[in-house]
Amino acid sequence: MKKLRVLYHDNCFDGLASAAVFSSFYRGRILPGVEIEYEGLTHKAGQRIDEELFGSDDNVIVDFKYSASAKLTWWFDHHESAFLSESDEAHFRKDRSGKKFHDPNFKSCTKFIAAVAKDTFGFEDQGLSELVHWADVIDGAQFPNAQFAVELKDPAMRLMTVIEATRDRSLLHRIIRLLQAKTLEDVINESDVRSTFEGLYESHLKSIDMMRDRARCTDGVIEYDISDRNLEGQNKFIPYYLFPQAVYSVGVSLSPVRAKVSVGSNPWTRREHMENLAKLCEQYGGGGHAVVAAISFKPDALEDARAAAREIAGKLQASLKRA
Repeated sequence: MKKLRVLYHDNCFDGLASAAVFSSFYRGRILPGVEIEYEGLTHKAGQRIDEELFGSDDNVIVDFKYSASAKLTWWFDHHESAFLSESDEAHFRKDRSGKKFHDPNFKSCTKFIAAVAKDTFGFEDQGLSELVHWADVIDGAQFPNAQFAVELKDPAMRLMTVIEATRDRSLLHRIIRLLQAKTLEDVINESDVRSTFEGLYESHLKSIDMMRDRARCTDGVIEYDISDRNLEGQNKFIPYYLFPQAVYSVGVSLSPVRAKVSVGSNPWTRREHMENLAKLCEQYGGGGHAVVAAISFKPDALEDARAAAREIAGKLQASLKRA
């Protein structure tokens, strides 16, 4: 039996939703009987995708940077910083397979995949419309307010919390499969998913208190360092929940695979003429979107990450003063 290996952005609602929507498309339009395997991809210093992660048959990368590997069959991404090098971008531009797609105008990769599947291949799965909608809301931070994003009352927000914080790979892969057949409320009410959320919710409440103690807002920029707490998967909207007047946030975290600088903009700010955070982070080897981006350092390069965070916070403060 032919196999499909789906490589997706790990611990990301849009990443898992993209994996689910592409799986539905591939089974519905390309090969109904295919066996599908899932593998999460995490941004690391260097960021090259190991060739060993690709399967022996078809491979797709969704919601993650491009790879020039000859093993890559399909690719979908919506990040502004989608290529590690000019040669990778040139390789993509020369591709004539009709199976590799990039459009940074989409707020979510999930909606991008659904649009390409419908417009280019004539495939649409109406049963996934709820998932496509919420992936676009979550990845585009299109919430009505910070309270909605942080208080986690909606099933989609609870599922987002599980996806972003759990390190149980088997649970994440089970969620991808569940998303193809169930509503978000049904998925979060699965016993193993719900029990995971309940444990994470306690940690979420503690992280709000910790951020209240750690974070500081100066000249419109929130700065925080949680590198001693292994909270990389914490809710990214907590800083704006605590400091609604802020325009940007710059945080440092640490996990076994990377020291990370997270740079974001307040989704509810009324400030115009915002800095392009993807371009800013690219100066340090990172990237992302114009409104949210990140930089990955090796785990033993925490001081480098802290130095970069200080520089970036300073640049953003200076930008706000000039405006």
